[in-house]
Amino acid sequence: MLLKFSSMDLRRFLQLSSKRERAEVAQGCASSVSYLYQLAGKHRYASALLAARIEKATHDVASRSEGRLAAVERESLVRYPEIFADLDEQDDRP
Repeated sequence: MLLKFSSMDLRRFLQLSSKRERAEVAQGCASSVSYLYQLAGKHRYASALLAARIEKATHDVASRSEGRLAAVERESLVRYPEIFADLDEQDDRP
């Protein structure tokens, strides 16, 4: 079952989020805020595991933002988004 949720790119998420929200996302995905900025600027690409963690962490923070923020899709964070193609058939996104 494919669940749909609103999404935004990481760059926009970081622009709209507060310092505390950015820190929560970094902690929730076991990374740092500075590395999130590197991903947002496309200077680096996330691993599949990190991309999934960022998707979940941004969803958790966005759910408390009263519609100001939206989750970041994992496919937008990796170099080859097709690695998630098989998972989309059995999508377990929040």
